[in-house]
Amino acid sequence: MNDDAAIASLSAIAHATRLGAFRLLVKAGPDGVPAGEIARTLGVPPTTMSTHLSILTNAGLIEPRRESRTVYYSLRTPEVSALFDFLMEDCCQGRPELCGAFVGAGACNPPKPKPKRRTPATR
Repeated sequence: MNDDAAIASLSAIAHATRLGAFRLLVKAGPDGVPAGEIARTLGVPPTTMSTHLSILTNAGLIEPRRESRTVYYSLRTPEVSALFDFLMEDCCQGRPELCGAFVGAGACNPPKPKPKRRTPATR
């Protein structure tokens, strides 16, 4: 990812409604959520929600999938992961093992605790 792509992605989620939709789709997982349900959940008129979803789609963060007459939106996980990687690329002066402090408790992949070293007293 480059600066321009990161700026486009961050600009897309820099709005309360779009951030809400993005977070809803993060929670929903790969199956996604119908556009109408996103609008109802966020209390936004469908036509307004359509505009917001288009902005997130154009930024590459989400993607639509049509099933019959319903359009489902889901997260584009590789692109979102690339954004996070880009943002954390230089974390802790090139020592990514120190970046565990930046991973929240709700993260999908929190850092694994280091095994305790056995001392002569615990053997």
